[in-house]
Amino acid sequence: MLLREGKMREGYLVEDIQLEDSIKRRLQILGLTRGTRVEILNRKKSGTIIMKVRGTRFAAGRQVAEGILVREEQKGVQA
Repeated sequence: MLLREGKMREGYLVEDIQLEDSIKRRLQILGLTRGTRVEILNRKKSGTIIMKVRGTRFAAGRQVAEGILVREEQKGVQA
């Protein structure tokens, strides 16, 4: 599923990032890599998603959120 399809206050694991290389590298520098846990904190009407990654909050625009593929985190199981 795409990150933008996720529910607020739910945890997800990043499966893949399908964006142009420069954006993908920037996200990796910020700690968003394959297998990373992401929690959606808020969703704006513009499509921007506020998320928590490795203890840090940051925002991703709609186009970036559409390029991040995630899967639901299984309850009680840590990656």
